[in-house]
Amino acid sequence: MKLTPGFRLLSNWVLNTLAPCIALAIAAYYFGVLSILPVWQTLLLAAATPPSAFLLGVAYDTLSQRRRAAALGARLVPRVKGRWPGNMDVVIEQAEEVDRDYMGSYFLKLEQKYGKVYNVRYLWDDFIFTTEPSHIKAILASNFGSFVKGEEFNDIFRSVLGTGVFNSDGDMWKFHRSMTRPFFTHDRISHFDTFDTHAETAITAAKDRFRAGHAIDFQDLISRFTLDSATEFLFGSCAHTLHSPLPYPYNAVHTHSPGGLSANGKPNAADILSTAFASAQTSVGRRTNLLGIWPLWEIFKDRTEDDMKVVHEFLEPIIAEAIEKQRVDGLDAGEEKSSGTEKAEVHEGETLLDHLVRLTTDRVILRDEVLNIMIAGRDTTASALTSAVYLLAMYPSAMDRLREEVMSKVGSSRRPTYDDLRNMKYLRAVLNETLRLFPPVPMNLRQTTEDTTLPSPDPERMPLFIPKNTMITYSVALMHRRHDLWGPDADEFDPDRFLDQRLQKYLVPNPFIFLPFNAGPRICLGQQFAYNEMSFMLVRLMQNFSRFELALDALSPDARPPAHWKDIPGRAPIEKFHPRSHLTLYAKGGMWVRMIESEQA
Repeated sequence: MKLTPGFRLLSNWVLNTLAPCIALAIAAYYFGVLSILPVWQTLLLAAATPPSAFLLGVAYDTLSQRRRAAALGARLVPRVKGRWPGNMDVVIEQAEEVDRDYMGSYFLKLEQKYGKVYNVRYLWDDFIFTTEPSHIKAILASNFGSFVKGEEFNDIFRSVLGTGVFNSDGDMWKFHRSMTRPFFTHDRISHFDTFDTHAETAITAAKDRFRAGHAIDFQDLISRFTLDSATEFLFGSCAHTLHSPLPYPYNAVHTHSPGGLSANGKPNAADILSTAFASAQTSVGRRTNLLGIWPLWEIFKDRTEDDMKVVHEFLEPIIAEAIEKQRVDGLDAGEEKSSGTEKAEVHEGETLLDHLVRLTTDRVILRDEVLNIMIAGRDTTASALTSAVYLLAMYPSAMDRLREEVMSKVGSSRRPTYDDLRNMKYLRAVLNETLRLFPPVPMNLRQTTEDTTLPSPDPERMPLFIPKNTMITYSVALMHRRHDLWGPDADEFDPDRFLDQRLQKYLVPNPFIFLPFNAGPRICLGQQFAYNEMSFMLVRLMQNFSRFELALDALSPDARPPAHWKDIPGRAPIEKFHPRSHLTLYAKGGMWVRMIESEQA
C-alpha cells in the first residue's frame, strides 16, 4: 500500500523518537541498570531520553556551526526569534498571511527587524531567506556547484514535476537539459503560425463576450491561449481549451451558464484538464508555505494525486502515439543507427516530443519532461501577460504609447514578424517593467551541498556562513522592488526605466538585480520563446483594442484587495487585484477586464 505524505512523515518521527529509547534500553540491560533502578525511574528515564537527545543535538549543531563558520572566516546568519518552540508561530503566521496579505509582506516585516538576509529556523532546521543580488548571483552562477534543488524541494514537487528538468539535479538535470536545449533555437521560436491561430481564436472569444455586455477573466483566457499554444508547439496536438465557453463574472452566473460546460451541462474535457492543472499547482504552492511540516496536511491523501491523474491521462496517449510513430519510422528506415550528434539535431517539422522520443523511449522521463516544459510554457507566460494587461489598464498613457508604437511599426492588421518585435523598444520595456514588478516566479528554493559562505550585505562585516543541507529561499519579486537597487520610484510602473538613464545607473552595473528568467547554468531555455509569445499577443491586442479597463465589479468580493492593505508600504494601497502564487504568480479570483474595440479593428 502506498503511504501518504503525512504517514511517511509521522513514521519517520516515530522511528526517530523510539530509536534513542531502544538504544537506552539496550544499554541499560547490558550494564544491568534495569535491576538497580525502580520501574518508575526507568520509565521516566526512557521518556526523558528523546527530548534530551533532541535538545543535545540542537545545542551540538549550534556549536558545530559556530566552529565551522569560524574556520571559514564567517559568521552565522541572524536567526529569527519566535515566541513558540521551533518558531512554530512564525510558520503559522506566514502561512496565514500568504492568504490574506500582499505578496511578500510577511518577509518584509522580518526584513525590517533582521536585515535583507535572515534564518527563519523552522523547527530547528535552518531556512535562510535573502533578497541580496550578490547572494542570488552566488546561488545561480558563481557558486553554482554548492546549491541544488535538493531533497526537500524534490519531496514537495515530485508528485507534480516528477524528475523533470525543474525538479532534478546532477546527471538527471544535465540529461533533461541536453535533450531540450536544441529545440529552442532561433528558427523554431520565431515561427509565429501557432501563436497567430490561437491569438485569433482568443480575441474572437473575448469580442463575442464584450459585445454581449460582459467582462472577461483575462487570466482564464490567456491561460487557455498559452496552454493551446504550448500543447501544439510541444506535441503537435492542441488541447483546444479556447473552444470551450468562457466563464461569466460571479454576479452574472445566475443568469448564464458558467463557462466550461458542454451541451449536456457537464464539464468538458479541456476544462477538466485546465482545472486539474491549476489545482495541482495550488496544492504544491501550499506545501511550499508550510515547508517541512506540509505532509501533516496530507495525512490521509496526497492532495495532488487526483489532479495529476487527469493530467497524466491527457499526456500518456500522446506520448504512446509518439513512441509508436518513432518505432514505425525506425522500422521503415531499416532501423539504421543514428549517431549521438544526429539524434540531438532537431529535424524539420518535428515537435519537441518527436525530438525527445528519438533520444529516449522511457515513458516516465518523457512524461515528466514534457509536463515540466508545458507548465513553463503555459503558466509563466500567462502570468506575465495577465500582469501586463492589468498594468496597461491601470496606466492608460502607457497603453496609448504602446499602441502608437504598434501602429507605426506594424499597422492595424498585419501580422508582426520577428524583426518587428525586435525593433519595438517600448514593447520590450513594457514587458520588462511588468516582469520586474510581477515576476511569474516570485520566489525560488535551493539547498546547499556543502558548508559555504555568502557575501555580507555590510562590507565591514564577515561573510555569512551557510551550513551544508540548508534550504535557502531567494525572492526576485522583493529584490525587483528594492529602492536601494532601483531608485526611489521602484514601486511605480514606469517602462521608461528600461530606456532612460536609470538603465545605466542601476541595471547595467548590477545585472543580477533583474532576474525574471533566473541566470547561470539553469537560466530559462525558453526565455526568448516567452518574449516572442508575449510580444506577439500584446501586438495583436493593441491592434484590436484601444483601451483596457479593469472590471472591478466582476471580481468576487472575497478576491478583492482587503481594506487593511492601505496601511502596507509599497504598491499594496493602490493595487486593484490580489496577487498570489503557487508555482507561478496569479490573480486571486481572476483578472476581470473590459476592452474597447479599436476603430481600425
